[in-house]
Amino acid sequence: MRIAVINGPNLNLLGVREPSLYGTETLQDVERKLNGVARELGASLEFVQRNGEGELVEYIQSIYDHAAGVIINAGAYSHTSLAIRDALTGVGIPFVEVHITNVYAREPERRHSMLAPAAVGVVCGLGTLGYELALRGLAAKLTHAGPVGTKARV
Repeated sequence: MRIAVINGPNLNLLGVREPSLYGTETLQDVERKLNGVARELGASLEFVQRNGEGELVEYIQSIYDHAAGVIINAGAYSHTSLAIRDALTGVGIPFVEVHITNVYAREPERRHSMLAPAAVGVVCGLGTLGYELALRGLAAKLTHAGPVGTKARV
């Protein structure tokens, strides 16, 4: 099963940007760990990081025919982007939303997600471990029962 791991704006600065909030691991560290988990699960991963909303939408549209699932940390776009949600629902690929921080303990504008209502799951506040948990959960849903309301694609 092929899973796309999508990271939005400023996640290329992981490890440098506000380490007190986001930790010191880099995005490359996260990708390396996830690849290890993917091997264990028999999955393959496709990683992308984009800072622009339109770039994220175009990438999501491009994977409709080869990704069984998506893990997405859309960064600040999680709270504002109908376009990203529409792209995700438009391609019909089950996805899990990830946030490194606990968005519910932060500023009020970060407490609402445009993506969460369409996601099969949301992981937040567990640091970069959230990516691994999202991968394990999504793989289990895709492999066993499939997400509610969608057909599992393996």
